[in-house]
Amino acid sequence: MTFSLAIVGRPNVGKSTLFNRLVGKKLALVDDQPGVTRDLREGEARLVDLRFTVIDTAGLEEATDDSLQGRMRKLTERAVDMADVCLFMIDARAGVTPADEIFADILRKRARHVILAANKGEGAAADAGVLEAFALGLGEPIRLSAEHGEGMPELYSVLQPLADAFAERAEAEAPETETDVSDEDPDAPRVPTRAKPLQIAVVGRPNAGKSTLINAILGEDRLLTGPEAGITRDSISVQTDWQGTPMRIFDTAGMRKKAKVQEKLEKLSVSDGLRAVKFAEVVVVLLDAAIPFETQDLRIADLAEREGRAVVVAVNKWDLEDEKNAKLKAMREGFETLLPQLKGAPLVTVSAKTGKGLDKLHDAIIKAYDVWNRRVTTAQLNRWLTAMLEQHPPPAPQGRRIKLRYMTQAKTRPPGFVVMCSHPDKLPESYKRYLVNGLRADFDMPGTPIRLTFRGQGDKNPYKGRRERNAGALKKHLGRNG
Repeated sequence: MTFSLAIVGRPNVGKSTLFNRLVGKKLALVDDQPGVTRDLREGEARLVDLRFTVIDTAGLEEATDDSLQGRMRKLTERAVDMADVCLFMIDARAGVTPADEIFADILRKRARHVILAANKGEGAAADAGVLEAFALGLGEPIRLSAEHGEGMPELYSVLQPLADAFAERAEAEAPETETDVSDEDPDAPRVPTRAKPLQIAVVGRPNAGKSTLINAILGEDRLLTGPEAGITRDSISVQTDWQGTPMRIFDTAGMRKKAKVQEKLEKLSVSDGLRAVKFAEVVVVLLDAAIPFETQDLRIADLAEREGRAVVVAVNKWDLEDEKNAKLKAMREGFETLLPQLKGAPLVTVSAKTGKGLDKLHDAIIKAYDVWNRRVTTAQLNRWLTAMLEQHPPPAPQGRRIKLRYMTQAKTRPPGFVVMCSHPDKLPESYKRYLVNGLRADFDMPGTPIRLTFRGQGDKNPYKGRRERNAGALKKHLGRNG
């Protein structure tokens, strides 16, 4: 990525629509109502041969106090300060408004480079608004239709010379693109780099403190927070080096029970959060210490396990808890009982507000990632399998004993194992759990999802049919030699 482009403007002028078009995916939520976007969202944009980072921002509000609108404005102003180029968008059909004039003045003072775009510019109804835009003093406006893709060649022609100017800087800051893997262990853990950072999704119910936690990790108020529940709507990703580990952290919308999710916008937000879980490597399930392990928390953790992601449970607002030891003991016991499929997953107490416990959370994430990448050699597995069979042989349904012959690890991320056996369809779930629990305990794989597959091997006796094959070969030999 050679440069960054922030799309700014009043609410509902089409910023998120243009963002989605530039990244080629519907990453940002789009709706007719104004104010859908609240956080800063970054994406990898592509325009012909240009590659750059595009930032979707909240609509510029006139509020400057500590209200939700005021905090949204502060975040957008920060994006203006951070970005190499600002694309200032107005609504060509509405024309230039007093708010547009105020924000144009802000951009003249704060932005390095400003491009003016008149969106919704299709048709004669936009002609007057495009002409009015000249009066903002930001140069000739580009006539766009983000929804229909009109004006993209004109945007390219303006961005192309700027991209050349930033190319040299981008080359100097280029991240590592390849990771060496040991020949002895082809499935060794991928070492996170700036180009391919460790991907973490922070999920939980509304108002558990997800955005506050991420801000504490970043050391700055990068994400919008506040006492109001449900502020985050998009699944926002931010990249950082946390204690030397390159990470991309996804902040997600709070997930409520399905029956309570009524508004169209919230349905979009929740599905966006579910998508973030699928892209993550480690999922941090954030709980509120005052009301831990509600049904929805368990569903979220179970979703992460079913998607095969490493899971860390973090209990927030721990600074407000009085009976810490008793509460922690009860939570550990409750977690083991309610989510046996994640037995041994790290449970960490934190305070996003004070920053206490963040070191422990970092260590838990790194360990969960290492376990998720764990590889066990075939020789170790088969020695272990022999011991497990001696300790507790498999059952013999209808008098026919099930033989477990051979075991190997087929994959990592999460660890997946294959056992070759007779009658795999008759092996009970209880015996499968016995083996999975043994893998966790004996190979130090707490908490991570483990995939165990049983396959029928058929009759592998190498001597079966040997006499017939030998007789056939002899007959063929005699026939050739008369």
